[in-house]
Amino acid sequence: MAATAKEYRHKVDKSMIPTCNIMGVEIAAINMDWLLKFTDQYIRSLSGDYMCVSNVHTTVTAHDNPKYRAIQNRGIMAIPDGGPLSVIGRRRGFKNMERTPGPSYMEEIFKRSAEKGYRHYFYGSTEETLEKMRGVLLDRYPSIQIAGMYSPPFRPLTPQEDQAIKNHINEACPDFIWVGLGAPKQERWMADHQGKVNGFMVGVGAGFDYVAGNLVRAPEWMQKANLEWGFRLLQDPGRLFGRYAYTNTKFIWNAVIKGK
Repeated sequence: MAATAKEYRHKVDKSMIPTCNIMGVEIAAINMDWLLKFTDQYIRSLSGDYMCVSNVHTTVTAHDNPKYRAIQNRGIMAIPDGGPLSVIGRRRGFKNMERTPGPSYMEEIFKRSAEKGYRHYFYGSTEETLEKMRGVLLDRYPSIQIAGMYSPPFRPLTPQEDQAIKNHINEACPDFIWVGLGAPKQERWMADHQGKVNGFMVGVGAGFDYVAGNLVRAPEWMQKANLEWGFRLLQDPGRLFGRYAYTNTKFIWNAVIKGK
């Protein structure tokens, strides 16, 4: 596990993953069924690698920031969490491209964990949320294997602290390392730890809060209509209104009108 992020070589051939370049980000042109089959087949080889869960916000941020764009493209794939990404992909000829929300992917993996023997590590959020999530998971999936949980401090870790958490994760031997730090922090963390931890890292943003019950997901009809962003806006208008006004406008101008 001595390779650095820049030297890391994927153990799974990325060329087998269809992608659609949207504003410089290689978004996986896939659907949930494809992703679950891919995960089940290659989970052992995905250890040490990471997957971004991408939406309009992360795509526009990556377009504006070359370093973050490189991080989005450095993992095994960036899946289309945001509905507009899959809409653009289908318009560009990827007919099977569908929205693959991170929280939905996480839930599907939990459902099959007992059968597959998957072990899970959770990195991020608060200790209170992690404990609430532990209770919910054990209630819903009594056989789920929770390998570990860690709520990092709201400051950069010292090298000694970072090494300790890497050791803790590797000793726990998880199949999945769910990272709930929010974008772009979680993607940067995964890129920094690519090839240094045992487990497949997936950045799921608010996924921990959904499982714990701190946040409620949009009704299914809104999810299918690509309106989940609107539901989140209603839940947290003070934080999200300015972000959506900027990123949505820039996305429409660049991805829809200019065809980037």
